Amino acid sequence: MANLRRYDPLTELARFDPFRNFEDLFRDFRMANITREGEGQQPIRIDVHENDTSYTVHADLPGVSKDDIKVDISGNRVTIAAETKRVEEEKQGGNVVRSERYYGEHYRSFTLEHEIDDAQASAKFDSGVLELTLPKKAQQGGRKLEIH
Repeated sequence: MANLRRYDPLTELARFDPFRNFEDLFRDFRMANITREGEGQQPIRIDVHENDTSYTVHADLPGVSKDDIKVDISGNRVTIAAETKRVEEEKQGGNVVRSERYYGEHYRSFTLEHEIDDAQASAKFDSGVLELTLPKKAQQGGRKLEIH
């Protein structure tokens, strides 16, 4: 009770500073232009659909090889990891003028409401989209106690 304060809606207006977060507004924009490696820092974008028996997950993984994707299921937690490799080389008259290499890892982990039956789960990768079909584990019926 000793920490109660009277609310005054005009207090926030009195301290109004329109430029308070001005630097934060452009911080991310500047860093993306400086590093030019923004695609390696982007999270894996996913769509999750649920029906009565399963979840369907679509994960966008453009430029990733099927062999460089790992999916781990543990209870109701799903983890997707992918490694990106890109090599660009520019030649003029047989001589290499520019050579750039990019290696990066993408990682996404999320929790679903129901546990997954990992023995029945399946994965398909086509045109840069990973599709996971994750059947829900059958609910174990709890034992009801009889009160005497």
